[in-house]
Amino acid sequence: MTLTKVNATAATLTKNRTEGSVSPISGMCTTCVDGCIGMCEIGKSAYRGPEVIYPQPFGITTSASEKDYPLDLSHFNIMGTAVGAKGIEADSDVAIFPNVDLEVRIGKDKDIKLRLPFIIPGLGSTAVAKNNWEGLAIGTAMAGVPLTIGENVCGMDPDSTIVNGTVVDSPDLARRISLYRDWQRDGYGDIILQANVEDTKLGVQEYGIEKLGIETVELKWGQGAKNIGGEVKLNSLERAQFLKKRGYVVLPDPLDPDVIAAFKAGSFHEFERHSRVGMVTEEGFMQRVEELRNAGAKHVFLKTGAYRPADLARAVKYASKAELDLLTVDGAGGGTGMSPWRMMNEWGMPQVEIYSLLYKYVMKLEDRGEYVPDIAIAGGITLEDQVIKGLALGAPHFKIIGMARAPLAAAMVGKTIGKKINEGQVPVYISRFGNTINEIFISAPELQKLYGNRASEIPAGAIGVYTYFQRLAQGMRQFMTGNRKFALKYIERDDIAAITKEAAEVSGIPYVMDVDKDEVESILNS
Repeated sequence: MTLTKVNATAATLTKNRTEGSVSPISGMCTTCVDGCIGMCEIGKSAYRGPEVIYPQPFGITTSASEKDYPLDLSHFNIMGTAVGAKGIEADSDVAIFPNVDLEVRIGKDKDIKLRLPFIIPGLGSTAVAKNNWEGLAIGTAMAGVPLTIGENVCGMDPDSTIVNGTVVDSPDLARRISLYRDWQRDGYGDIILQANVEDTKLGVQEYGIEKLGIETVELKWGQGAKNIGGEVKLNSLERAQFLKKRGYVVLPDPLDPDVIAAFKAGSFHEFERHSRVGMVTEEGFMQRVEELRNAGAKHVFLKTGAYRPADLARAVKYASKAELDLLTVDGAGGGTGMSPWRMMNEWGMPQVEIYSLLYKYVMKLEDRGEYVPDIAIAGGITLEDQVIKGLALGAPHFKIIGMARAPLAAAMVGKTIGKKINEGQVPVYISRFGNTINEIFISAPELQKLYGNRASEIPAGAIGVYTYFQRLAQGMRQFMTGNRKFALKYIERDDIAAITKEAAEVSGIPYVMDVDKDEVESILNS
């Protein structure tokens, strides 16, 4: 089994000189020759240093781990049946896949209603998120899916007004919220405001609640792609100095005269802005939840990353004690707009392992009669089969699936197609479907019916996101019909089987050859 490609990757724009012959342990060319210009990670690091830590080019790409983990969701298959129907009349004319209900309600009081069981976790201050926010916000709002505004938006907004260390106005944050709300239908979905260390110091969530009408906030411990705070690249000295003065960690120091001289001389072209890591304590966590509720937050979420099992247990226990509305757990292997490349590949609990532990932990609480929050899982999930498997792994407590990189890809593709249509240069691969929005995007007529004359205002990126979600929805309905489950609440662990012994051992899901053993004997002996 091939695991990490350790010394050359498209993510850092590096490659081996001897691509067909590479040491599997070090990733170095089998023969490293004097005279090579240094195309691999080691070579490029010899002249660009820490720049090579990050995926490139920053701002127009997202990246995800290329490590081939021993287990992933492909190690499970979805089990169908020829018998009966749950949630609908067992009639072949009624039990058809368009009738599968994918709506779900989440939260302690089940008062957040979703048309589809998805959520987009925090997309914050990275350029790729900001540049595609219009498509993401409008697309998710139309689909009735929640969207999370990630960390550092106010701190990075050059037009924010900060008085005595507290934000009192942020046009960027206000715009992100209004773009979503302007396209919501019938109260489905939600816009969530996340906060990290810097955001908390700035009072971002209090500002969002008091001035912008935010009802749902999320505490952030981390994410699956990295075990440090958020990073962005800055190609302007003035911008780097501005953010340094706002209190961010900026490398190299943009106020240092020698660094300024080196930047102006062209020795490097980008600064790095980093966020601080949080220091979690139970007392501090409970206090912060209380502060947010006192400030007017109607719902409080927690997002945690692929930390060690003890930290996962803390997240579960604290979320239970605080009676949070949603706990999102992100497994290693997923994607990001900006994370150290080696870290993205080599740290944290992978998806199947962390989901399996999460299920065990919440069941332990449930067995003791303790409160179990609704749960979202994330970490590289992109298509409908993975959604079904993820929900089944933790049924009945895994309620929704977090995805960021996939809907962001849909937004970028939709935006690009829209641009090409406007330029009259639709690529051949696309033009076989037509040359207009209505011809190319299969959901355009549906959106025209829903929004009437306003449909012409929908950006192509948003149509891309909406159309992608509709594909997932139909795919899910087809799988669920095969399982004879006509609503999400009927999904259970028995709907999947492990197709490897290791997957069965880790997850507790029966090995495929052991599925239905007792029922089989009963049928055969009847």
